[in-house]
Amino acid sequence: MKFQQNLLEYISRSLITVGESISVVESVTSGCLQMAFSQMPNASLFYKGGMTTYTLPEKVRLLNVDQEEAEEYDCVSENIAQTMALNVAKLFESDWSIATTGYSRPIRSSLYKVFAYFSFSYKGEIVLTKKLELHPKTQSFNAQMYYTEFILGCFKSEMNQLLILK
Repeated sequence: MKFQQNLLEYISRSLITVGESISVVESVTSGCLQMAFSQMPNASLFYKGGMTTYTLPEKVRLLNVDQEEAEEYDCVSENIAQTMALNVAKLFESDWSIATTGYSRPIRSSLYKVFAYFSFSYKGEIVLTKKLELHPKTQSFNAQMYYTEFILGCFKSEMNQLLILK
């Protein structure tokens, strides 16, 4: 896995400068974001940790995702991503959090589409949630890597906007 070094350095420097922390919870990216944050310079100064909750029972048990909603949407919805983001921030007591859920390959539950929802929380509030769609023929690993890079880029932008307003 190769991430844009300047992006990782920028995020690291920004979080250290403002003295804020981040945690991550992943499903569709299955640890790629955690890997990226662990590669950032001085990660232990701002990265509190992360978790991969890949199945419905873990999302319900660890992140308080509503079981009925999770069953109805196969754990993939805007609201589920937001719930995951808010609750991982609580678990790790972090200022920021990132959550991902979705599909890296087309399957029946995804209506044979490849897409993900991701959500950012900041100080207990959702600040961004988006759906990212890819071509259904995208290879699973490539989808995960694309999601990760795209989400990191969005995080940099969102962080810049909020920190400028501070």
